[in-house]
Amino acid sequence: MYRDTSELAENKLLILYILNKIEAPITNSYLTQIILENNLINYFSLQQYISELIENGFIDTIKQINKQLLKISTKGKRTLEFFIDRVPENKLKLIDDYLKNQSKEPEDKYTAFSRYESIGNEYFVDIKLLEKEKIIFDLRLRTSSFEKATSICQSWEKNYLTIYENIMNIFKE
Repeated sequence: MYRDTSELAENKLLILYILNKIEAPITNSYLTQIILENNLINYFSLQQYISELIENGFIDTIKQINKQLLKISTKGKRTLEFFIDRVPENKLKLIDDYLKNQSKEPEDKYTAFSRYESIGNEYFVDIKLLEKEKIIFDLRLRTSSFEKATSICQSWEKNYLTIYENIMNIFKE
């Protein structure tokens, strides 16, 4: 029984480690690909662990038009910090090496752009979101200060998926 409990905790921490290491929201299929290609957890157990981690607040989900993305929650990060030593070093290295050799999430990666320009006393901020090099979101905002323009750009670059999701939810209502 102890071995099963220990293995359960290790596997869930490994999932959190991967999500934390990637830093950006990813699809369940990409997370599954990473785990299966490295023979770390079987498919059915992995899906069960992901569901439990979501249900218990260790993983947040971001719903998009045609998919759901996963990201580690604040609770998940804190837990990982406390218990990372329970994951064998060789598994952490395996994941680190695998992710280092992967460029981006295949076909599911978004690219966010932002820029501003000054015209007279006003600033115009352009923000865009691309999926597979196609523009899926394009917005131009006007502001009266340099600080606001740079703040909008920085917020978009850091939180583009959340901002995009919130805007799309406004139009759904």
